[in-house]
Amino acid sequence: MAELSRGKHNTALRYLPWLAGVVLLAVAVWYFTRPAPLVVRLDRVERGTVEATVSNTRAGTIKACRRAKLAPPAGGQIAHLLVKKGQRVKANQILLELWNNDLEAQRRLAQEQLGTSQTQAHQACVEAELAEKEAARSQLLREKGFISAEGLDQKVSAAKVSRAGCEVARSQIDQSYSRIAVANAGLQRMVLRAPFAGVVADISGELGEYATPSPPGIPTLPAIDLIDDSCMFVSAPIDEVDAADIKSGQEARITLDAIKGKSFAGTVKRVAPYVLEIEKQARTVEVEVEFIEPPKNENLLVGYSADVEIVHAVHQNVLRIPTQALLEGKRVLLYRADGVLEDRAVTTGLANWDYTEIISGLNQGDRIVMSLDQAGIKAGVRVRPEEQKPVQ
Repeated sequence: MAELSRGKHNTALRYLPWLAGVVLLAVAVWYFTRPAPLVVRLDRVERGTVEATVSNTRAGTIKACRRAKLAPPAGGQIAHLLVKKGQRVKANQILLELWNNDLEAQRRLAQEQLGTSQTQAHQACVEAELAEKEAARSQLLREKGFISAEGLDQKVSAAKVSRAGCEVARSQIDQSYSRIAVANAGLQRMVLRAPFAGVVADISGELGEYATPSPPGIPTLPAIDLIDDSCMFVSAPIDEVDAADIKSGQEARITLDAIKGKSFAGTVKRVAPYVLEIEKQARTVEVEVEFIEPPKNENLLVGYSADVEIVHAVHQNVLRIPTQALLEGKRVLLYRADGVLEDRAVTTGLANWDYTEIISGLNQGDRIVMSLDQAGIKAGVRVRPEEQKPVQ
């Protein structure tokens, strides 16, 4: 019996090296044929600034702080067109004049009537002074008994009549000045002046054409479109759901389609006190953003399309991750020390298109997966970090 047991033991020992070889071979086959770890792009959880921003729903527009579509106060034929398109003008500069020969004649007539009135008034007042002196002498003669009381009364009455005639003549002078003022006012209505300094954007009339003011309710082309391009701002529509977060004075960033790769600092200067209902399902609030420093080297034109990003809240020195690393349900794929990915739920705070604030769930220095759209990336998968290229 002992011999039989000893034989079995020797047989097991004889096959043990073969069994170990088979196990080692299996391990080697598994090791050399196992799939290589996926190479993923990682990013570290770090501290920084996170801003909550609001952007326009449709393209905004560059507008001038002052823009006037001008027409003469009165209708008439254009006699003098004194500016051209694109010309810069000063405040109160004459832009065009309508035919006004009849008004000029009326003013000359009023000026001539003024001269006549002044001459007549001078004559009447001199006669009044002589009559008053004659009345004074008659008073002395009456006291000495040289003339009767009736004669004195006649002299005094004549002096008063002459004085009244002087006053009437002087009033004629005032009337002449008023007629001149009326003529000047009429002439001013035939002249179009620049209300402010700017550039002539457009002219819709030519010499000899008839220009008319715009009657209420009947839109007509302005004679001259004047723009003050020294001051510009962006008018942009903001969705009504975001309007409550926007206040005057908030920081903003302005980008222009015509000026690629640059952003300009701005400030919210006005939030419209009403909601636009042009689109019933997409109601917006008009917001105006002014440039802190307008572009200097670029040609900024009225009418450019523009986008604004308004910052309404800022958290500084907080944990943050790139927003693109956040999965649905506020989860991230955490890279563990053993190279395996872990599905980690996080609590978030402020967020924008670039960064999201992390309140809990991650620690500073943790590494999370950025290449979420890569095939095969999920929790439990072993991965290898992508090698960082050295900065040149």
